[in-house]
Order: sequence, then C-alpha cells, then structure tokens
Amino acid sequence: MDDDKVDAALQAALDRLTLLNQSALALSGTLDAVEGLTRVSRVLVPALADWCAADLVDASGRVERVCVTHGETAMTLTGLTGFLPPVPEAASGPLSRVLRGAGPQLLSVDQLPTAAQAPDPLHAASLELVARLGGESMIVAPLRARRRVLGALTLMRKSGRPAMDEEDMALAEGIAHRVALAVDNARLHAETQDIAERLQRSLLPDLPHVDGLRIAARYAPAATTAEVGGDWYDSFLLPQGDITLIIGDVTGHDLHAAVTMSQLRNMLRGIACDRQEPPEQILRRLDIAVDALYPHRTATCVYALLKRDEGGPHQLAWASAGHPPPLLITADGDTRYLNDAEGMMLGVEPHAKRTSASTPLPTGSTILLYTDGLIERRGESLDHSMTRLRQHAAALISEDLDVMCDELLTGLAAHSTDDIALLALRLPAQ
Repeated sequence: MDDDKVDAALQAALDRLTLLNQSALALSGTLDAVEGLTRVSRVLVPALADWCAADLVDASGRVERVCVTHGETAMTLTGLTGFLPPVPEAASGPLSRVLRGAGPQLLSVDQLPTAAQAPDPLHAASLELVARLGGESMIVAPLRARRRVLGALTLMRKSGRPAMDEEDMALAEGIAHRVALAVDNARLHAETQDIAERLQRSLLPDLPHVDGLRIAARYAPAATTAEVGGDWYDSFLLPQGDITLIIGDVTGHDLHAAVTMSQLRNMLRGIACDRQEPPEQILRRLDIAVDALYPHRTATCVYALLKRDEGGPHQLAWASAGHPPPLLITADGDTRYLNDAEGMMLGVEPHAKRTSASTPLPTGSTILLYTDGLIERRGESLDHSMTRLRQHAAALISEDLDVMCDELLTGLAAHSTDDIALLALRLPAQ
C-alpha cells in the first residue's frame, strides 16, 4: 500500500473517531431523549448523510418520528414528524425489520419499491419520506439497549457522494448504540423523577379547616429541570388548639430526598403533638432525631404556631432552622420579613441553642412561608430576590388566597431550577 493510500486510510479512521466523539458530546448535554436525537442528527448531517430521520418506540409500542434533519436546510425539518403506522407482524421494509429486532440495514434506493407498491402502511410512510427528500443509498440502524429496540436511525446519502458501504454501516451502528444508551438513560431518569414527584405529591398533607381562617398551599417541581427534592409544607391543629404552620427543605434533588422529607415531616408531627412546646424546643428535638436517624442529611425548616388568646389578637410564634424567613403582608399591602428567630439548619449541630420569636398579627393579614426555589435565581443577589417576592406579594394581597398562591408561582417560578413549596394563611378582616 502506497503512502497516499495509508494517509487516506488514517484520515478516514480519524474522521470516524471524530464523528463518534462529536456524537457523544452532543448527547452529553441533555437528559431529554428527543433533544439528544436532534443534536446527534445535526452532527451526522452532512458529515455522514445528507439527511437523517430518528424514530422512537414508546411504552405502548407506538412508533413516533421525532426529528428529520436535512443538510440543505441546515436545520431540523418540521411537518415530517409525528406518529407512524403500526409495525406489521410480517416485517417487509427496512424500518419495520429493524424495529422487529433485525440488525442494521444497508440498501440502495433502487432496491426499494414505490410507496404505492409497499405491502404495509409503515413501509409506505418510509418510502414517501425517501421520495420527498431523495437519496441513493441508506442505512437504517436500530437503537437497542438492554436487549430492547427503542427506535431506529435512518441515514440517507444522495448522488454526488460515494454510496454508503459496510464501513459506514459499522460507524452508524456504533453511533446508534451510543444514542440508544442515552435514550435509555433519559427514560430511566424521567421515570425516576416521575416516581419521586408522584410520591412527593401523595405525601403532601390535607390542610386543616378552621373557621374564619384561610389556608392554602402549593407544590411545584423545578420548571426548567423537572427535578424534585425534599421541599414540604404542613399544617395541623395541636391538641391545645394552636395551628402549626411548617415549611421545610431536605437537601438534595432525588427520590432519597423525597423519602427523607416524608419521614422528617411525620417525625415533626409526632413531636409537636406529643410535646406541645415552644417552637425552638420542637426544632431542637427534631434536630436530635435527625442526627440519630439520618446522619449526614441536612434540612431547613420553619416551625410556627398561630395562637389566639380569648378576645385578643392572633399571635404568631416561630423558630427557623436555616430557612428563608416568613413574610408578613398586611391588608394594606405593607410587608415585613420575620427574621427574628434564625438558627442553624437541621443535621449540623443537634445541641446548638435555638431561639424563637413572636409577633401580633393585624386583622386581615397574610403569612407566607416558602422554600428557596421561589426566590433564588442564579446570578442574582438574595436581597434582590427577596425584594421581588415582597413586591409581588404586596400587589396580590387583595386577591383570593388561592389566586395569590397561583400568581406567585406563575410570576416567580417560571424559570426556577429548584422545586418549590409554599404555605399561606390569611386572617379574617374583622
């Protein structure tokens, strides 16, 4: 073999390795299966093919064409995606054969019938796409992971370029294998997040009904990442008649955090009902339990008690374990953060001294407890974030309490990267 041929072979091998690396990089930046396929398609076109189609099989067996990318447009085409006809039992076309478990298919377009001659609707749909976008040689590679076919990748090359060959098919198969692993990981991640969110929502408590008081709460997973974590709220009547208002956040964004959240919430309920002590004592006891039962786990919490002496105003007593302070909004729209009883977060130093504070509440006022996902934004100072919350809450004070909670989530949580819980209580106007 002369030097030119050696150089050409080395360059071809380098090109294949580069394409594999670029495909891996395209997949590494997202856990969304469709987004990952779209990114890989833009890498493959025009480096390996003139156009590319990606199909996925859902849990019910339906095949969906999730993207079609064409080199001449330098973008992903629309109007060509959507659900395809069912995969026939007797596979006739290359796509149906691959979806039924066959290996990668290398074909020349002149070997294929016309769409009118296709024996089944799926084959006809594939041929219609070929007729519309054109091409002379094609590869259909399976997306297979854990012995399951998750979809297929169709690569088409037009005239003016060498026809696809066995080396191209081996490269396409390697890329398809990496894509399949990414799709499988994305689905497993989505399933885990869905389980965690459903578990978290199922564990959120029913709120008490107290004459003259309005209590509302909301929980929302992260808007931009769909992650769930350990945010929780709670409110219940104690045996002596006080109303608890609780908000908390277990560190982490996974199923473990959601499970720990439920366990801490139930422990706090038991401690509060059994002891009926001031807020700082209840948080101290909870901290000791966290240290003993859940070492190396940390959490924040606000524990508040709404009290009313006969004939007197409502009083709020509260203590905080590293949590953002409650916000008091009067009926006139004045706002004040209740930051007089701050303390260390749970799980750090269980025997640290804790303090509580109390304040009378004006008639018609609203108390808002929330987790940090409602206020914190990357690149923004905390002071600015908390000022924004005060302004939004003041502007909504004349709205119904449920409307106020919904509008706070809509206005402040649209781009949150954290899950959010909030709890609000409104006193009667008289």
